[in-house]
Amino acid sequence: MTTQEKDEFVTAITQARYWLVLPIIILSLLSHLSRSMRWKLLLEPMDYHPKLKNVFAVTMVGYLANSAIPRLGEILKCSFLARYEHLKLNRLVGTIIVERTFDLICYLIFIGITVLIQIDVVGQYVEQKLETIASSPGMPLWARALIVAAAIVMIWLLIKYFFRKYPDNRFISRINAFIKGLGEGFSTIRRLRHSRAFILHTLFIWSMYLLQIYIGFYAMDGTDHLSVKAAFSVLTLATLAMIATPGGIGSFPIFVMQTLAIYGIAHPLGKAFGWLIWGVSTSIMIIAGCIALLLLPYMNKQKNESHSIDTRQDH
Repeated sequence: MTTQEKDEFVTAITQARYWLVLPIIILSLLSHLSRSMRWKLLLEPMDYHPKLKNVFAVTMVGYLANSAIPRLGEILKCSFLARYEHLKLNRLVGTIIVERTFDLICYLIFIGITVLIQIDVVGQYVEQKLETIASSPGMPLWARALIVAAAIVMIWLLIKYFFRKYPDNRFISRINAFIKGLGEGFSTIRRLRHSRAFILHTLFIWSMYLLQIYIGFYAMDGTDHLSVKAAFSVLTLATLAMIATPGGIGSFPIFVMQTLAIYGIAHPLGKAFGWLIWGVSTSIMIIAGCIALLLLPYMNKQKNESHSIDTRQDH
């Protein structure tokens, strides 16, 4: 940034209405709690009934891990829940994949809604970006896409060949057992006892995400006039940033800045808003995740002791 842009950035950050951070924190924690309750619903068809406090705690530990290494949190939270609730790990991982697949579908629907409610603004922006990519030097876009598709097909065919050729291999047997567990996880979606509650939790989670952005607009002069339509756009691109890098570090403020530029917000202000929202969100994950990591052994101390006694008695 230039000296003037740095001054504008610092001014926006220092003069923000930080009292509005409190409702954002509450909304964020509510979304995490709702996600935990939704996951608990997915476990019911397998006759798993873990305590909500454990599900919420491992969910926050998962977010903490994802802030460092993408997707590590999904495995870690399943491992912790399997350990403290004495459940099967592969079946838990299956439900996580179901949940993430459902979230991806919801995200695609969310993108569709974002485009539909402001087709003139978003459509023009997307068209400009596609023209820029298409006119960039080097290999044409269609050729790159074709090479990627061919590579995926080749990898898939090789995997199928090895699985058929060496079905008794120890490594392949473990993968097959893991895939079987995933299949059991996917089958839970058809056997959900509270499918309506599952859908409502999903709507609630995305509503909380949207409200965090919208309330955040009022925290800064220059963004307080933006509508909920702009919040839709910011959330759409911000979610993509969270996928692009661990916890959205680095990419989140840039994606938000570029999105807000569509609505006439200067880059320093847009970047400051991105850092504010990302900072609050990441701080919640780190602080709540660390607290959950420390409390989990104490919350389950009595259960683990009784489980050890029962195990010794069985032997």
